[in-house]
Amino acid sequence: MLLVLLVLRFVGGDDGDPDDGAPVADVGGTPAPQREDLPVLPVEVPPATPEADANCPALMGALPLDLLEEPGRMVQSDTPYAAAWGDPPVVLVCGVPQPEGLVAGEGLFTINGVTWFVDQSDPDATVWTAVDRVVFVEVSLPPDVDSAPVTALSGVIADTLPAR
Repeated sequence: MLLVLLVLRFVGGDDGDPDDGAPVADVGGTPAPQREDLPVLPVEVPPATPEADANCPALMGALPLDLLEEPGRMVQSDTPYAAAWGDPPVVLVCGVPQPEGLVAGEGLFTINGVTWFVDQSDPDATVWTAVDRVVFVEVSLPPDVDSAPVTALSGVIADTLPAR
């Protein structure tokens, strides 16, 4: 704030009276939510399989704390293979079953070396499932969020989970 006032005084020729109506920039704004401000998010996860136990820890340990400037948040789940960011949340679950409706070679997208199946049947979420890894990984997005979180997570998935 001091820098802004100094610049306005220098450029605007302020005579030293702080209440003379000279414009002052509002640099405060609304702060972004912090990790500690977000409540714990309950996440339903499938029972852990031996494949998930063998492969998911590498992915979970490599996930970013913040995803596209959205803070990570604590999750409550029956396995340690769930993560979430932001509010409304982007939720990742490692070790999910094969998605219903998956037909080999149909409706798939490849992003950063990971092949995804997209399910838009739920009006409350778009569910992306990585289907070419040793375990399936599901990323649920709020309906108004584009594929940017999936793009950001694809590199981590490609680096930590072997392809089938």
